[in-house]
Amino acid sequence: MNFYGLTDQGKLRRQNQDFLFASDVEVGGLPDLFVVADGMGGHNAGEVASEYAVDAFVDRLRTKGMQEAAAAMADAVAFANDAVYEKAGEDADKAGMGTTMVAAVLTENHLTVMNVGDSRLYFLDSSSIRQISRDHSVVEELIRRGALSEEDAEFHRDRHKITRAVGAEPDVNPDFFDLDLSGRPDEAILLCTDGLTNEVSDRELFSIIEGEGTLKEKVHSLIDTANSRRGADNITALLIFPFADSDEVEM
Repeated sequence: MNFYGLTDQGKLRRQNQDFLFASDVEVGGLPDLFVVADGMGGHNAGEVASEYAVDAFVDRLRTKGMQEAAAAMADAVAFANDAVYEKAGEDADKAGMGTTMVAAVLTENHLTVMNVGDSRLYFLDSSSIRQISRDHSVVEELIRRGALSEEDAEFHRDRHKITRAVGAEPDVNPDFFDLDLSGRPDEAILLCTDGLTNEVSDRELFSIIEGEGTLKEKVHSLIDTANSRRGADNITALLIFPFADSDEVEM
């Protein structure tokens, strides 16, 4: 397994409220763990929320040691939600803070994905890119109901509003997805925040990742491309080639 992750403040934000965690060794009872979070809230509350939630999530997994990925992540995200919600209640400056979270565990060739909010997980191979997670956002809900087209969604005034977040409410409702991989070296997994996907289209993501370069160069290219547009938000990209033997990865 080869992976590389990077988070960047972007060009317009005064602080970075994104946070990532990546491990290809055991975390509690799980064989590996990859997490990306995008905090929200005034002052430095978003920065606090994302790091605090991911730390609580990982610590819970290590403490409980559960081996079934979906059950373990469901338990851990509920624990993280309680931790962030309680912390927000202790400080008026942090009231209402929360964070998106997308997480993945690869067990042999089976990928288990959890998400809350609009940070995303994509699966890629040499022929295509596919979003596996599902955005919890106002715009996505309108698209699913047929009330808004994909084209109009890009310019909708509520395109940045999410409908679920870790820590924003007393309870959290994550979605889970399962994907079986073939084990080919061209298969890749991308976890990212909306600071990337708001600036770089899925087609461009695919073009960068399937192009030439090392794993690290591909991730830097994703970040640089987002910043070359507006760079309006924090940008995080975590790219994994589960079955590649080298970071000189080509699709």
